[in-house]
Amino acid sequence: MLPVLVGVRFSKVGKIYHFDATLVPDVEIGDSVVVETARGLQIGTVAQIFPTPEEIPEGLKRVERKATPQDLLIRQEWQAKEAEVVSVCKARARELGLSGVKIVAAEYSFDGTKLAILFSTETDERVDLKSLRQDMQRQYAPAQVELRQIGPRDVAKLLGGMGACGLESRCCSQFLCEFSSISIRMAKEQGISLTPSEITGMCGRLRCCLIYEFQQYAEARARLPKRNKRVVTPDGEGKVVDVVPLKGAVIVELSDGVRREYPGEKISLVGEPLPATPVVETEVEEESEPEEPEEESQEIGWEEMLLGEKPEAEPSSQKTQSGQQQSSPVSNRRSGKFRRKPKRKPKQ
Repeated sequence: MLPVLVGVRFSKVGKIYHFDATLVPDVEIGDSVVVETARGLQIGTVAQIFPTPEEIPEGLKRVERKATPQDLLIRQEWQAKEAEVVSVCKARARELGLSGVKIVAAEYSFDGTKLAILFSTETDERVDLKSLRQDMQRQYAPAQVELRQIGPRDVAKLLGGMGACGLESRCCSQFLCEFSSISIRMAKEQGISLTPSEITGMCGRLRCCLIYEFQQYAEARARLPKRNKRVVTPDGEGKVVDVVPLKGAVIVELSDGVRREYPGEKISLVGEPLPATPVVETEVEEESEPEEPEEESQEIGWEEMLLGEKPEAEPSSQKTQSGQQQSSPVSNRRSGKFRRKPKRKPKQ
């Protein structure tokens, strides 16, 4: 039996996860399948098929079978109860005085054995939700109830609505399957105003669209001299006062005070020519801003939580090639001072 690898999506605009479909070789794109996850059996839609992979990764969960009409009907019945769960949980949270907790959504597993309630908080402080979880567990037993905290970007994706730019549907709800790491540098590189209302989305974080054209701007600027550089133009020597990346041109102030626009290929730096094929760094260096913190690249989405995925922990200490832990030169000192040997008393 030839191995079959498929990509399954659990929501309309969601991340694709790989499963072993060797037991269901006749699966096709668009089919609904029952798969095994960390939260039990779930129903997803096949989005990709790899019919002849070299090998199936070890530990990959498998596709149990194609979903039958009865399976789809059972899922619809449990989905119809999710809105009631959210309403009841919101009411109970108000009774407990949990003002900073926002109940966003609820999701039953395919067979109804597990119930995940998704919430967000206004602050980064840890909130004690033990009483709320116990109340929900008693009310919706025998289902196993879990409370899962999600970030503001996932909240915006789940709730939907109009985007800050005026689009009827937000990018995250329309086509973004994963969230990229966004930084203030991307806005600066594109010459966008750093006014919070112009670079912040409806979720309160930096807009996801800041990364759309960032690479093109970075490549265009790499071919042009920076501001305040002395350049040689067909009309003489001058200083760069502005850069027009999309046109591939710069505005130069000549010695007589006149400002003119020149294409990048018609100018050169004083004393050295511009490189013909500049090297552009593809890796984005994130910058920190106190007013607009950048998005964390390891922020876990709600789908990753529901499927039991966790980020890899960073190593606590670096190791050498021989496997021994490196010791810091400062760690061998005591209070930043070297220990001195006591002086010997002269013999009498």
